[in-house]
Amino acid sequence: MSIRMFQPEPAARRHRLFRPAAVLLLLSLLPAASPLLAQDWVHLTAGNNNSEIRLAAASFRPVTTDPATLADKQTFDSVLFADLSNAGIFAMVSRSLAPQATPGSPSEINLAQWAQAPPSAAMVAFGNISIQNGNLIANGFLDDTRNSQYPQVFAKQYTGPAGDQTARELAHQFADDIIFRLSGGTPGISESKIFYSQRMGNGVKEIWMMDYDGANKLQLSHLGQDSISPAVSPDDSVVAFSALTHDGFELRMYSLLLGRIVHFINIGSANVSPAWSPSGQQLAFSSSRSGSSEIWISDPQGALSHRITNYGGLDVSPSWNPKTGTQIAFVSGRTGLPQLYIMDEDGSGVTRMTDGGYATSPSWSPNGQFIAFAWDRHYGPGAPGGQDIYVMEVATKRWIQLTHDIGRCDFPTWSPDGRHIAFANSPDGRDNHNRIVSMLADGTQRQVLTGYGADMPDWSWK
Repeated sequence: MSIRMFQPEPAARRHRLFRPAAVLLLLSLLPAASPLLAQDWVHLTAGNNNSEIRLAAASFRPVTTDPATLADKQTFDSVLFADLSNAGIFAMVSRSLAPQATPGSPSEINLAQWAQAPPSAAMVAFGNISIQNGNLIANGFLDDTRNSQYPQVFAKQYTGPAGDQTARELAHQFADDIIFRLSGGTPGISESKIFYSQRMGNGVKEIWMMDYDGANKLQLSHLGQDSISPAVSPDDSVVAFSALTHDGFELRMYSLLLGRIVHFINIGSANVSPAWSPSGQQLAFSSSRSGSSEIWISDPQGALSHRITNYGGLDVSPSWNPKTGTQIAFVSGRTGLPQLYIMDEDGSGVTRMTDGGYATSPSWSPNGQFIAFAWDRHYGPGAPGGQDIYVMEVATKRWIQLTHDIGRCDFPTWSPDGRHIAFANSPDGRDNHNRIVSMLADGTQRQVLTGYGADMPDWSWK
């Protein structure tokens, strides 16, 4: 086993699970002669012809011209366009190509103008926005430009207390409704959250959360001790994480409903990398209470714990299959350098998935078909290559490399729609230079979500 796994900082960083939500992943692998050769991706979309829907998002029409309404409208318009662009299933019409008219209702829109060149939009989202009695009200419409008889796909009103934050939330809601209807019923991620470990000014790490696009960053833990490996429960009510105490790393539970730490039973030694089962009734984690680090399972309070691995070497980073709830991916050093394995939830049926190198941080996709993980395939002194994000098809062990030449990449986590992956990236390989990056699940459309010091992202289940 390499010293790389045992040093305190890397070990703390690598004791991590990522879990996806149970929704369809819109990616598939091409057939291959060899199960261990990297493959190209087929990028599926919501359209029946597997082509991206050309969608226009018109600027919302302000009902009134007071400064507050105009400010909230600007936020709403920009967030809506960004959400739809980030979805990965639309070819967005540039605002510069949109007709100059600003339609606020179905009676005011000329769909022929949007259907013809230059916008050539198949669908157009539009509406009006106002502030009434202290509430921001947005009336949103989605029309099919090529259906002259029944163009309206849906219409909905969104409302909340006036202000910039509400404008963001209403835009997220409208975007997710559009994505749901145009993607075959797969929910969008605009309202999802990402939890992560953030290095503070004093060098201590605390647990934070942010919107999927990096906005609204909020500190959750205030323990004054290194807190790592957040894992939010399937119902988004509790964040499990590991905190360094005078007794070593112990698991902690932060209630998002109560806004404070709640009780969890710890039994000595290092307890790290918590992982929720899809039912939310079990927690898998790595613990050295029996000597070496093994995978254990308990209830959400830390009781009824039992060990499911017993191999003497390090077994860490469990990740539950969110589709079945009966399999767990994990990393083990039982054959030397850490490799990716899967097993049944009772510890039986152990299968090695990687064929060498140095593998860490598995994250099971929402539909249970794929595992994202970090892999240094040519690990060793002087060896070429580096640590990048890979995705493997579980049934065939076929894989594809998603990141290339952007520094060290680790801790991938799937979005609840299965179309995106967030991960930690250190451009220069230094531990304190990690930042959170998101990308589409084919490796394209990367976006940096945080500054340096952010690590170990965990995407909410919904």
